[in-house]
Amino acid sequence: RSATIGIIVASMLSSKFVTAIGSNASPTSSPIMTSSSSSSAATSTVGVGVSGTTFSLTNQNHRSSSSSSSSSTAAASPPPPEVSQTYNLTHRHQISPNSCLLRFTLPPQRSTLGLDPTLPTCIKVTLPGGTDVYNTGFPTSTKDVSKSYSPISHPATTGTFELLVKGYPQFKEEDGVGTGGGVGAYLCSLRPPQSNPTEDTPSSLAAAVAAPPASIIAALKAPRIMHGSPTLTNRWKHVGLVAGGTGIAPLFQLATALLDDPSGYTTDVHLLFVNRKEEDILLRDRLDEMVVAREGRFRVTYSLTSLEEEEEEEAANDSTGAVTTKLEKGRGSVSMIQKSLPPPTKGDGSTMILVCGTDGFVDWWAGPVGRAPATDDGKKGPKIQGPLLGLLRDAGYEESEVFKY
Repeated sequence: RSATIGIIVASMLSSKFVTAIGSNASPTSSPIMTSSSSSSAATSTVGVGVSGTTFSLTNQNHRSSSSSSSSSTAAASPPPPEVSQTYNLTHRHQISPNSCLLRFTLPPQRSTLGLDPTLPTCIKVTLPGGTDVYNTGFPTSTKDVSKSYSPISHPATTGTFELLVKGYPQFKEEDGVGTGGGVGAYLCSLRPPQSNPTEDTPSSLAAAVAAPPASIIAALKAPRIMHGSPTLTNRWKHVGLVAGGTGIAPLFQLATALLDDPSGYTTDVHLLFVNRKEEDILLRDRLDEMVVAREGRFRVTYSLTSLEEEEEEEAANDSTGAVTTKLEKGRGSVSMIQKSLPPPTKGDGSTMILVCGTDGFVDWWAGPVGRAPATDDGKKGPKIQGPLLGLLRDAGYEESEVFKY
């Protein structure tokens, strides 16, 4: 089946509208790689829009973070990570019909994404105003739209970082389908130029080989404060993670950081991962590999909301016979918590349960997250944990033992 691939060449030093050139090419299921060439005055993006549509960009305001007049200064003093800047895409891998893994390189003279390699990271990605993500003939938004993503890569990873992104469909008022403002679909549409074209390389893609790599504009967000501190390691002996859908992304990063901590302070990490169907389980291969490699320190329970009673079964065992991966049924229950997560410890500080997913998912497990009043410049106020409610309260946990991530 043919997919329409758009190649967008944007001059970062011009205020003119950017246009798209469309062509047809055969899709490929394998990751497309590109060399990490240095940035230049022009930026090229190879994009496949939602449902195979041409990805196009019309934007007057999106500009490069550097210019020829300041290139020497930028090389000597790179902008701090909190400032919006360019990150080049080098690898892309489709892991489900609507989700992909994207790997980006860090700017020169940056070793890790965050300032402290022991703290979890989160970045704010900007969808440039004027981008027609869904090929409707009209911009998805006339203004820049931003969305936050927690990398799945370890905070101490050098030179690169990885994002897990779901490309949501366009919102339709008549059926209520779609969400995310187009940022996820925009990211999943990006394609890095191929580094080594072959005779079988479609001519439309071969033309992109010599182009600069696809890139995004993003800024590092401030570390998340969890019950008074951003510190993750050397803090809790027992950690439980409750994830729904793409809520696995930040919790996956937390799990790897805790398990790779050389002090070994956290003795056990338990993940309860809820999805609708088995094929919806993102990062399952990596999770199952971690279960085997950690020899009992990492335990995973998958729960499927569409699973019938007779299909419940244990999915895997470790070498000692102790179950480390299970397959359960349903949205969640107190009984499931008791089987899948570390027990409450009366707020003695040794146990922490972190929950991440949609608003409805977090509400079901731990109660809603609130927000402080909007700031003077109109931005949303900071998130507020709110009282502990839901299943975790029913299971006996105290507010100090639960964090709504």
